[in-house]
Amino acid sequence: MTILEKSPERARVKCAMGIVVINFRTAMLVKNCLAALGPELEENDARVAIVDNFSNDGSAEEIAAWLMTGEIWKSRVFLIRSPSNEGFSGGNNIGIEAFDAQHILLLNSDTLARAGALKALIDASAREEDAGIVAPRLEDEDGTPQISCFRFHSPLSEFLHAAETAPLDKLFSFAVVPTPVAEAPISCDWVSFACVLIKRAALDDAGLMDDGYFMYFEDADYCRALKKHGWRVVYEPAARVVHLRGGSSPVKSSMKTKKRPPAYYYAARTRYFRKTFGPLGLYAANLLWLAGRAVARARSLLGKPAPALCEDQGRDQWTNWRAPLGDRRAP
Repeated sequence: MTILEKSPERARVKCAMGIVVINFRTAMLVKNCLAALGPELEENDARVAIVDNFSNDGSAEEIAAWLMTGEIWKSRVFLIRSPSNEGFSGGNNIGIEAFDAQHILLLNSDTLARAGALKALIDASAREEDAGIVAPRLEDEDGTPQISCFRFHSPLSEFLHAAETAPLDKLFSFAVVPTPVAEAPISCDWVSFACVLIKRAALDDAGLMDDGYFMYFEDADYCRALKKHGWRVVYEPAARVVHLRGGSSPVKSSMKTKKRPPAYYYAARTRYFRKTFGPLGLYAANLLWLAGRAVARARSLLGKPAPALCEDQGRDQWTNWRAPLGDRRAP
């Protein structure tokens, strides 16, 4: 196991598959994630870069000590220390730049790859020559599938999300963001980046992820960038990966309990709509969201209370409205 500092002059590690796992104060998750991968690293000519996103809590040292003992596969893992917390995009970019590999696998620390998942992803990438990204079936520990394929966000999808009205979802089904779980390989607009395999040729075309996002919306943004270069995004259910949702980020748990998400979530949303839909994109998204919210409130006249919002959501959605491509609001 090698410990490296972030350095643009460092020689890239050559392998068939470079795997990037970010650590930010999640030592136990990282160790469990790697333990699931370890037995299959050599047969897939895979190496792992753990990017410590300036955890500064002792977790990087704990992981480093763990890698120095036990299984031989740990020699295929190296640790990169970032001098600052670069978020999801920035941290993964550090790991991507560490490799000279035919494929890059971005893998959340809160995942557990099932046996054969790496090979299934590689096989799907070889079969689907124009697939820039291949994503696995994400599932709960008991095997229950998770929705992980999506349509692109749009101002209309913001209206539908706020309205939460089944007849409207049916009428405008083409704009509903989540898509049903598929039992066979499919193409989709974008996928969860909890686990994705990226072809080197696609990465060369689209470049690194936009580190103007601290966390969230970078996955949809990057899939859109790949599609502009003619690449497809493919879902491969034969590859199965457990996703312990929320283990590496507080946002989903905050939204589930209707607490106020971190400001970086709304900054990322603002950036996405500005980049995708131009100078008026955020205004269109927010105004249509308000219209959808009005529909939801009108339902109360029929005895159906409007769904609860996260704390300060109506106001927070205007985060960075004066400078949509500005401050990431990193913590």
